[in-house]
Amino acid sequence: MTGDAPGRTDDLAARQAELVAALVTGGPVPPGFAPAPLAAARAALLRKRAGEVARHWPLLAAALGAEWPARFAAWATDRPTHGSLRDGWDLARALRDEGTLPPLGAEELAVREAGARYDGRRTPRPRRLPALGRVRGAVAVQLAGRVRLLRPASRASLDTAGRDR
Repeated sequence: MTGDAPGRTDDLAARQAELVAALVTGGPVPPGFAPAPLAAARAALLRKRAGEVARHWPLLAAALGAEWPARFAAWATDRPTHGSLRDGWDLARALRDEGTLPPLGAEELAVREAGARYDGRRTPRPRRLPALGRVRGAVAVQLAGRVRLLRPASRASLDTAGRDR
């Protein structure tokens, strides 16, 4: 063994980190990698991630329909994943804040907000006390561990893209 083995390990770790950053968070293409195949791999990873999030947030994905993959990719392109549940929650909140969260997505978010605590940093935790989730007119309540949607989101004040008129 030579004395430079730790240096090579550190160099390899740094190169791997650069590759992961390029694939996951839109970092620059590391030296020695062709941009086109790296971009294709990145797009494939975003599609896979969008599919995983859609499994946890089916109403949100269905509400966005054919726009789902592109909307998710645009939002996720420079964000590392925190897991499918949290990614969907963060996207739903971002769409809510933009005013573009469709009614079905609002209902799903209201149910999630009533059933669990999520601060945007840590893993969501189930609520123990009664709780209310309200998002864009949708109201959900959690009592004794059961969550019910009491009022669906208003569809009358939204245009076809899910934006307020």
